[in-house]
Amino acid sequence: MISTARVPADKPVRIAFSLNDASDDTSPEDAIPLVFPELDQQLQPLPPCHDSVESMEVFKQHCQIAEEYHEVKKEIALLEQRKKELIAKLDQAEKEKVDAAELVREFEALTEENRTLKLAQSQCVEQLEKLRIQYQKRQGSS
Repeated sequence: MISTARVPADKPVRIAFSLNDASDDTSPEDAIPLVFPELDQQLQPLPPCHDSVESMEVFKQHCQIAEEYHEVKKEIALLEQRKKELIAKLDQAEKEKVDAAELVREFEALTEENRTLKLAQSQCVEQLEKLRIQYQKRQGSS
């Protein structure tokens, strides 16, 4: 019987077997654990012919390739996650840039409004001063 188990993408997959360790009461398929749940069925290493050293070597190579495949998939997942994080950072930076540009425009508008209000205030002060002078002249002439 061949046993398989689900292994999370962030966990390393280790395959252990030996040409001489199989006990007499276990079948050859049971002696070699296959733990490649992430591989498609057609990519799964086939159990080797235990009578052939070449078959065992091919099986070992296939297992090593499967482990490399697992590592590459894990790295791709990590890179995809990093990509999402960087895109989120970029979106945030662009939003902050737009917000900053909006704040600059608002500051410029408020600065102009402030300048206009100061001008109006100084004109009102001048007009008030003229009215006081006129009032004092009327008071003095009456």
